[in-house]
Amino acid sequence: MPTQPPVRIGARGSKLSLAQAGQVQRRIAGLLGADPKDAAQVEAVAPLIVITTTGDRVQDRRLLEIGGKGLFTKEIEEALLEGRIDCAIHSLKDMPAALPDGLCIAAIPEREDPRDAFVSLKAERLEDLAQGARLGTASLRRQAQCLSRRPDLAVSMLRGNVDTRLAKLAAGEADAILLAYAGLKRLGLERHVRSLLDPVEAPPAPGQGALAIETRIVDRDLPWVEALRHEPTMLTVAAERGALEALEGSCRTAMGAHARLVDGSLKLVVEALTDDGQARFRHEGETELSQLADPRASAHDLGFSLGLAVREAAGDAIAH
Repeated sequence: MPTQPPVRIGARGSKLSLAQAGQVQRRIAGLLGADPKDAAQVEAVAPLIVITTTGDRVQDRRLLEIGGKGLFTKEIEEALLEGRIDCAIHSLKDMPAALPDGLCIAAIPEREDPRDAFVSLKAERLEDLAQGARLGTASLRRQAQCLSRRPDLAVSMLRGNVDTRLAKLAAGEADAILLAYAGLKRLGLERHVRSLLDPVEAPPAPGQGALAIETRIVDRDLPWVEALRHEPTMLTVAAERGALEALEGSCRTAMGAHARLVDGSLKLVVEALTDDGQARFRHEGETELSQLADPRASAHDLGFSLGLAVREAAGDAIAH
């Protein structure tokens, strides 16, 4: 067994968060010299500390009504700054564009599928829903994107963890819901998916499908942190979060971004919509990566520039 101090991992207590954190916990334990298949060794060198966030406690309102995305990270980041944990594992799409002073996203492992999944007991696709059908979602982006394609839909606020939302669908509280495909896969619930949304046509949340390992800045280049980085994912996410930053994206802005690597180029689409989906502002661009001295910075710059272009085109239409 290794002799170095344990790396204490902070995460939310939802079933999905624990599944995601457990995957990374085992990787960290292996990098620290423990047997990732030995639960006792894993817990000894990389203990998982569950932290309940405000976003977990308040389930009856949209996040934008109670403070935005940071409510899923605030208490965990406080523990990190106070030295009670050594790293935090988040769903990257839940992280605001700006982080507290002294903290950073130090590593992003290989990304899972970023697409949104359409889940329904009544239809195969969004287009197949009956006129005036009820769509359950708490995401302003999903609401706007769906209303852009189906303005007849009745959108109702539906929050909760994955199991809760699936149960509400089964109970008839909605005719369809949209969930991150990555979360369903990590929970082994792919069987519920009826179809997947095209990520270029309906860009997901920036960073959707990716996990963020957040650390104090002084710890960002520790060997076990560096080993968790997946460079292609870091590049695509840098572009998407550049757009998020330019649009001051939060739960108050209906915006999506999707980056992909194609033959040595980074391609990015960014869009923002009015809440009712009736106005849609969209820009696409790409950059060649092979000759760049700092590809990650260039990816961020591409996202930032496209985000600014969308923001300028939209003007007051998406201001909140």
